[in-house]
Amino acid sequence: MMAHENNVQSKSFKFAVRIVKLYQHLSKEQREYVLSKQLLRSGTSIGANVNEAQAGQSKADFTAKMSIASKEARETKYWLELLCETDYLDKSQPHVLSLLEQSEELIKILTAIVKVSQQNLKANSKK
Repeated sequence: MMAHENNVQSKSFKFAVRIVKLYQHLSKEQREYVLSKQLLRSGTSIGANVNEAQAGQSKADFTAKMSIASKEARETKYWLELLCETDYLDKSQPHVLSLLEQSEELIKILTAIVKVSQQNLKANSKK
């Protein structure tokens, strides 16, 4: 289980770093665009919440932080897609396409972890 958690943490952190790098490579005008700021906020929040979940003192803390990270992953994908639709990002660029795919993978992983964590919390509360 620990190896799986470290893998999720590593993927989340790498994704957050890629979002920051993408933001840094946008022009000054693009950085000022509200959607790019939302992308940066939601992207970096994923890594932070996964790290906090790993350090959580209880199963409820873990579940809550992973739930936030899952929500932020969905938001990040949304902001990426919206930036593509408004032509601030080019979906045909390999790094943008890769980020979209990576966000989808993170959504699946984090959603599955949250679901199992919530089931475990319910099972423990019935005991």
